[in-house]
Amino acid sequence: MPELPEVETTVRGIKSIESSVIEKIDIFNPNLRWPVPNDLPNFLSGKKILSVHRRAKYIIIKCSNAYLVIHLGMTGKLVFAKPSDTLKKHDHIQITFINNEQVIRYNDPRRFGSVHLVKDNLDDFKLLADLGIEPLVFEFDGNYLFTKARKRNVAIKTFIMNHHIVVGVGNIYASEALFLSGIRPSVSACKVTRRKMEILAKNIKHVLSVAIEKGGSTISDFMNTKGEQGYFQIGHQVYNREDQPCNKCGAKIKKTIIGQRSSFFCSTCQR
Repeated sequence: MPELPEVETTVRGIKSIESSVIEKIDIFNPNLRWPVPNDLPNFLSGKKILSVHRRAKYIIIKCSNAYLVIHLGMTGKLVFAKPSDTLKKHDHIQITFINNEQVIRYNDPRRFGSVHLVKDNLDDFKLLADLGIEPLVFEFDGNYLFTKARKRNVAIKTFIMNHHIVVGVGNIYASEALFLSGIRPSVSACKVTRRKMEILAKNIKHVLSVAIEKGGSTISDFMNTKGEQGYFQIGHQVYNREDQPCNKCGAKIKKTIIGQRSSFFCSTCQR
């Protein structure tokens, strides 16, 4: 599933559509995770795009009269194309702009993504209302994590992946940040010291920032808006490296299941 760095990469890739005016929206297949709203094309046609930004793993396109909110699901991607380009299999939506030689197409083989039209207050939208803090803001630090973790007897990896606590720390980046912090993913969140939480918060920011610079991770089929793969996976320290030597101590990387997700760690470096 595309995580925060992949979504941020997509947002940065489509920033060029800001100030553009939507000419039309074609819906070729409305059957995504939730049906695409029927009134979306008519409601947004002729409207100006004011900004493009991200909240958690949601891409938010602010128009002059509403918000277009997109979640990429497991296999979704937004790509630029020429209007004359042949539609690819699983191209479900196309946005055409006035005086623009390129269109944007939403492609999603598994159709677990979703496209929403929000006409009212964005903060009240059901999928955004209960989200936690963004991990790259100043307010996200060790004290925040330490305070939230009191009396939370869940694995620290599960804790930092809880989007009500902090958004966008998915499976890959949680594993990597915990390794850099020397924290075993199965340790109870309430048992992690304030000092360790400070280190963990810094490493979450570091791992996500580096991944964004590298265009995210391509584990299955993630591609950016130009059809290019992300390259952060080249530098994975533990994720998907079971039985390979730890780059720090040489011990074999182990795999366990936490919260029904594969977790990779070094039993020597992480305690």
